[in-house]
Amino acid sequence: MRLLHAEWTRFRTVPGWVRGTAVAALLVAVFPVTGLGGGPAPDRKPVPAGPDGGPVVDAFRFVHRPLAGDGRITVAVTSLVSAGDVPWARAGLIVRAGTQPGSRYAAVMVTAAHGVRMQHDHVHDRAGSPARARWLRLTRSGDTVTGEASTDATAWTRIGTVTLPGLPRTVEAGLFVACPQRTRGLGTAPDAATATFDGPDLDGGWPDGPWADDQVGADTATFSGYPRGATGGATPTETGFTVTGAGDLAPATRADLPLGIAASDLLLGTFPASIVVVVVATLMVTGEYRYGLIRTTLAAGPRRGRVLVARALVAGAVTFVTNLGAVAVALPVWLRVVRGLGAYVFPTPPGVLLRAGVGTAAVLAVMAVFAVGVAAVVRRGAVAVTVVVGTLVLPYLLALTPFTPPAVAQWTTRVTPTAALAVQQTLTRYPHVDGVYTPAYGYYPLPPWAGFAVLCACAAATLALAVVLFSRRDGTPRSA
Repeated sequence: MRLLHAEWTRFRTVPGWVRGTAVAALLVAVFPVTGLGGGPAPDRKPVPAGPDGGPVVDAFRFVHRPLAGDGRITVAVTSLVSAGDVPWARAGLIVRAGTQPGSRYAAVMVTAAHGVRMQHDHVHDRAGSPARARWLRLTRSGDTVTGEASTDATAWTRIGTVTLPGLPRTVEAGLFVACPQRTRGLGTAPDAATATFDGPDLDGGWPDGPWADDQVGADTATFSGYPRGATGGATPTETGFTVTGAGDLAPATRADLPLGIAASDLLLGTFPASIVVVVVATLMVTGEYRYGLIRTTLAAGPRRGRVLVARALVAGAVTFVTNLGAVAVALPVWLRVVRGLGAYVFPTPPGVLLRAGVGTAAVLAVMAVFAVGVAAVVRRGAVAVTVVVGTLVLPYLLALTPFTPPAVAQWTTRVTPTAALAVQQTLTRYPHVDGVYTPAYGYYPLPPWAGFAVLCACAAATLALAVVLFSRRDGTPRSA
């Protein structure tokens, strides 16, 4: 405790270090202002929300009729193709509370590359068997819907049964075709799929009447439209329908709402703040070597390793406390500001927001510890700053640059200390949704605390090496 108190006293009596720490916290708090104004206006089309309140893509070609009460629909999907060979192009049967985007639904489908699936309410996905089934069946009984698949329309395999709370007595049900945007490298492009259906077999409460053909979600912000020269629609055939459709039934990703704001976007001040934190933490060690004060420090605390650990703890603790305060104040304020400007903000659960804020302060604190360790190893201010910036800050910048190839960005945020940025992730990656999942879009390859552990491991190893060298050296000053 005496060593910690001594190091704390030493820190607060150097005005430059105190000011530098305050500047870092200020950058975390005010840096989001650099991204406001001057950009394109937000898309004013409505963003559909799913039953769980999150943004969704709810756009597809729908050939449907009302179903009053319980009933069953069976169909064979004889072909499914998309221009861009989109893996999640899909065609099948769907039961919906209505045609309004965001309505509850359950669907059973064949996909281009992921076999037979049953999905409901956008976020729920279940693989079916047999994977190559071409016959599909949906059965509605009250609020429950059961999906089945078959290869011969004789032996049926149940994929699952789901409950859709509040499903009205009369629903819309029928055939659908959807085709998400195709993902290519750093971007996406609209695509469309065409499926051929045999005539649907109906049982239960189906009133007489024609089949309606609609493009659901055509005027929503998350629908990218059809590729140039393509149009959607349903064409009756001698045995059924040929249907061409675009869109998706899935949670919206950043690629679907490129102008939307994620809470993690408001933490970009971490980048400039990290540079200031690195410089301050480095000077806490190299300054003594430069001015020859290291011998006094070692004479006052002969247990050199403890001296260095105490210094690292003070640097980390001060950095954590100041930046946690900045994030705690700034994040809710900036969220309110961007909402007030009319931008769409991706919903973030309170627990995720708390983790992102606390994690940001913790990342900066561990960066400070890492910088102390490097400075003690090299003993030269300029060299130490260069090493730490090259190890921590430059990979950070590379990962967040939109033009960085996805493979490079993914590798950078897996094996370098930059992996710790995963604690700031506030968007969810869904396995049944293809998209541009890169750090520049707010998605990281490692879970939040696993990424943070990579930085902690690097800092711990560096500090351990520094303690060994610091204990053996004679304290001879070296030029900065």
